[in-house]
Amino acid sequence: MMVSVILKALNEEARIGAAIESVQAALEGIGGEIIVADGGSRDRTLAIAATYPIRIVQLAATIAPSCGIGPQLGFQYSRAPFICLMDGDMLLDPGFLPEALAFLASHPRAGGVTGHVEEMNDTSLEYVRRGRRVSPENRTGTIDRMNGGGLYRRAAIEQAGYLSDRNLHGYEEFDLGVRLRSHGWTLHRLDRRFVRHFGHALNAYTLLMRRWKSGYLRGIGELLRGALGQPRWRQLLRELPELRLWTGVYALLAVMIVLPFAMPRPLAGLAVDAALIAGIVGAMSLRQRSLSLGLYAVVAWFFHAAALPLGFLQARRAPDAWIESRIVKDAP
Repeated sequence: MMVSVILKALNEEARIGAAIESVQAALEGIGGEIIVADGGSRDRTLAIAATYPIRIVQLAATIAPSCGIGPQLGFQYSRAPFICLMDGDMLLDPGFLPEALAFLASHPRAGGVTGHVEEMNDTSLEYVRRGRRVSPENRTGTIDRMNGGGLYRRAAIEQAGYLSDRNLHGYEEFDLGVRLRSHGWTLHRLDRRFVRHFGHALNAYTLLMRRWKSGYLRGIGELLRGALGQPRWRQLLRELPELRLWTGVYALLAVMIVLPFAMPRPLAGLAVDAALIAGIVGAMSLRQRSLSLGLYAVVAWFFHAAALPLGFLQARRAPDAWIESRIVKDAP
């Protein structure tokens, strides 16, 4: 057995069958296991997955799902020396695993290797914006994180302590990247496709609200809380440009609150506030070459900035502790 492929899933009945079949095809000639790590689906995800000869595990009903808990749930049941992590709404490229395994064989200090995540959803502003910007999702060569998943070396993960911090609602890939790199491992993105991702076919603002309610936006605050007092704390501060952006948002909010009280007429202060927001939206629209994208970017800034302190104050559990769960179906 060479590769344990972990499929994170939560209400993925529309895509889980195709995802499993793409992995089965990719594992031909390589050998491995498929593990569906379910966060408590309420649709037909488990029923569909159970028709395949794979292992299915599910969070205990008392445990709330999160971005960080799914990968670790699958990892604690995995057995192979290499771990491929992907989502239940992705299709694994059939040629990725052989090339990725060859790369790890020829680069003994590489802890993980990935490829491009091809976004198939072009209807949501979130995914259009993600595809346009220079980000961790599309850089090639040596990288600091493997957003979207990829192939990891088990020995590297074990040295870093665990695959994914169960406390995180976001930034779990970055957290893993920091821990791996602190132990001398490297991460790499090949200039080839890893998966096709079908994402949420939702209005961007609806998706933003869903991410607020689910706690996803609290991820960066939770990340900082988990690193507090750890050697990697300063590294996080250096490597997260978002922190400078959120600091700027806090400064802008402070100015906007003060202006109506500082000026002779409150209405004049409110007019300046409106002009500030209009100017920022205009600048972002020019940068994004789209008014709708510029407006969405600014709205998203405020949501993320508001969520950061909530995440930082969130209580934590030991990230390497066994996750309460059950085996729904074991592989034959």
